[in-house]
Amino acid sequence: MRINDTIPNLSVTTDQGSFDLHDWIGDSWAILFSHPKDFTPVCTTEFGAVARLSDEWEKRGTKVIGVSVDGVEEHKKWKKDIEAVAGAPAGFPIIADEDLAVSKAFDMLPADAYMPDGRTPADSATVRSVYIIAPDKQVKLMMTYPMTVGRNFSEVVRALDAIQTSMANGIATPADWALGEDVIIPPTVSNEDAAAKFGEFETILPYLRKTKMPG
Repeated sequence: MRINDTIPNLSVTTDQGSFDLHDWIGDSWAILFSHPKDFTPVCTTEFGAVARLSDEWEKRGTKVIGVSVDGVEEHKKWKKDIEAVAGAPAGFPIIADEDLAVSKAFDMLPADAYMPDGRTPADSATVRSVYIIAPDKQVKLMMTYPMTVGRNFSEVVRALDAIQTSMANGIATPADWALGEDVIIPPTVSNEDAAAKFGEFETILPYLRKTKMPG
């Protein structure tokens, strides 16, 4: 899976029923995030973080869906623990990826999971991957963490803001950018076109120009 690849339209089974991924995304943005296994400590804190951010996902027109190798009944039981830790309902679906079909299609498995003959060890576990997917079903951002390191979902929200803003306005965002801060005018835009499109802008270097975020 690479940036701007169209995600495979897999048929998945979740604790909220079965569906094709493209149909589930519809016209929304989507975030797909994987986990090694249910009832594990780091995963539980991460799912709790996602649950607490439900209002933020909704504001951004974004659906979230988890992936874990356990089955539907395990997911339903695990959600009780997640909600106890989060103090919020976990309303998003979790894919039951028991045959590793999603993990393999999205390349979520670590290097040692692949045997020379193409088989996958029975004890293989998905790494912690995040995919931000646009309404056109293309991957716009990927993050991958090792199994021992919990993800920063505030950064996922920030990255989602940056991608949505850049795609909607034809701009780029600088390091550590947050919603509402100045943005970067792409080098492919001339000064004349920049003035016409954005109004005033600051030239820091010939190729680095900043302007106010479009309103």
